[in-house]
Amino acid sequence: MKVLIVSQYFWPEVFRINEVAQSLRDAGCEVTVLTGQPNYPDGRVFPGYRAIATRRERYRGIEVLRVPLLPRGRKSGLRLALNYLSFVFFTSLCAPWMLRGRRFDVTFVHGMSPILQAIGGVVLRRTNGGALVTWVQDLWPQSLEVTGFVRRPWILRMVAVVVRWIYRRSDLLLVQSRGFTSLVAEMADGTPIEYHPNPGELAFQSPASGEVVLRLQPGFNVMFAGNLGTVQSLDSVVDAAELLRDLPAVRFVLVGDGSRADWIRQEVARRGLVNVVLPGRFPPETIPGIMEQASALLVSLVRDPIMAQTLPSKLQTYLAAGRPIIAALEGEGARVIDEARAGVSCTPQDAAALAAAIRRLHDMPAEEREAMGARGREYYAVHFDPAFLAKRLKQRFELLTAQRCGAGHTSESHEQ
Repeated sequence: MKVLIVSQYFWPEVFRINEVAQSLRDAGCEVTVLTGQPNYPDGRVFPGYRAIATRRERYRGIEVLRVPLLPRGRKSGLRLALNYLSFVFFTSLCAPWMLRGRRFDVTFVHGMSPILQAIGGVVLRRTNGGALVTWVQDLWPQSLEVTGFVRRPWILRMVAVVVRWIYRRSDLLLVQSRGFTSLVAEMADGTPIEYHPNPGELAFQSPASGEVVLRLQPGFNVMFAGNLGTVQSLDSVVDAAELLRDLPAVRFVLVGDGSRADWIRQEVARRGLVNVVLPGRFPPETIPGIMEQASALLVSLVRDPIMAQTLPSKLQTYLAAGRPIIAALEGEGARVIDEARAGVSCTPQDAAALAAAIRRLHDMPAEEREAMGARGREYYAVHFDPAFLAKRLKQRFELLTAQRCGAGHTSESHEQ
């Protein structure tokens, strides 16, 4: 089974697709990755790489091909848009030449924002054969509107037209959340849709080892790990910290970085909050050792119908960590926590509700919190184990390939 993964982001950038590629390799697939020049999250091309260049290298036995890419820069909507479009352009222009003469059973697009990168997958499907599978990680154009990145209705309508075009030229659409299914189906015009969640991180497959890079202070540490961005509703987290000043043992540890990090630091200083710390970003292999020190793990999103359909990928990581979870979510994310009985959930974007949920968990007997964490780890093993999901994905690829061969499909079947 020869699989070509198309993803704008890949190692040494830290994204879950890195580990998905490894898991598919371990499941017996011959994996090749087509990606851009690494520049996330700082917006500058990593040392040793050049923006306007092609490159071939290997990552843990996986062939990696890189096309030119304009760096995203910092806090510039125009630069970010050009970054997205440059990957589409250079993938469509350079990749057919870089992969000339090669055939793949499946072209697998990791469809996180921007889903427009799947245009390159459509082009490669024409030149390299095989099936096109698009794994929908974010809902476009809806996510553009929710984040405020695009506000003009005519632009959103244009994006919707392109997304429909991509969906209808895929042979299979995978969605990372069950909540995505109906919304994607409205634009897919009959393209098959199946649920395939993000797996957990491979770092949690073995006990944490080596030096612990961050030691949490004694007390009730509520840890948030990941992107400190707009949709994470971090203003309500800061407000909740202010409401919990009367519980000196409670401390918020916000691990990561993002567009709201500076704002949080300013608010913490302005309000004199000694119960909020921002230690920064750490390599993924060190996160298990940090999380195991946490009293609880926090996930939060803004209150929005589209966000309610999303399953934040950090949930899988939290479940694997075996710590109780505080979920300021509704919809699909809250459903998973409730089904796993792995923590407490509350209304999103509601500081009072979040503070009350933390008080409730803080006041529980320690053994009850430990039982929540254990149930979360059990749920993870059944639903989100990386090896299990990679094996299932490979089997789906094989079935799709057999169906196409049996039906006499060509690479142009969806274009007719």
